[in-house]
Amino acid sequence: MVPHDTHLQIGSLLFEGIDQIDLTGPFEVLSRIPNSTYRLYGQTAATIRDIKGLRIAPDAALADAPPLDVLHIPGGRGQEALMEDEAVLGWIRQQAAGARAVFSVCTGALLCGGAGLLRGKRATTHWASFHLLPYFGAIPVNERVVVDGNWIFAAGVTAGIDGALRLAAELRGDDEAKAIQLHMVYAPQPPFDSGTPETAPAAILAQARASLADITGQREATARRVAAKLGVPFPPAPGK
Repeated sequence: MVPHDTHLQIGSLLFEGIDQIDLTGPFEVLSRIPNSTYRLYGQTAATIRDIKGLRIAPDAALADAPPLDVLHIPGGRGQEALMEDEAVLGWIRQQAAGARAVFSVCTGALLCGGAGLLRGKRATTHWASFHLLPYFGAIPVNERVVVDGNWIFAAGVTAGIDGALRLAAELRGDDEAKAIQLHMVYAPQPPFDSGTPETAPAAILAQARASLADITGQREATARRVAAKLGVPFPPAPGK
């Protein structure tokens, strides 16, 4: 836990094609952490659109970000366009090196992998990209939230809220995290038990996999290129 009189600089990466809940779910938690400043940092200061068209404006460009105590990397389909963008990857590496905590949500983990930061780390990501983690040298863990040292990984989308609460507890203690949860009225009671591949009906899962097939294929091709650059052996083919 960080002393309460220590001010925390918290920053999230913002990019075109982000999944806004990867950002806004954790924002609800992280922005409530006492004695902290929370800011959004984009490639430029221009407004971006999330994957469904929601406009979001950064507070500043990446180059203007101070050294961050907490680095939050969301995901979304736009992540794929940044996987070999050295300006963004270099910024992630630089900020992660000095951060007290790095928090990845969904396919934000792939961006961290592209930056070469996942070697030997226990990690998770969205179920459709979970099989790609070994390409970056990560150890896949099929859990909603995974903690490895000062790294916290949330599996996907709404799991970002759970991961952010865990992060809040690590930074300011369990009681502060519980107070934030109460203010948010975060006591989910989903109407269906269809939130994971293990619980979703087979037909629903097949439909979801089909809808994601194109972007998953693109991500795998990129992961192979990144693995080659990082010197990570390709994962064995299924059944090998």
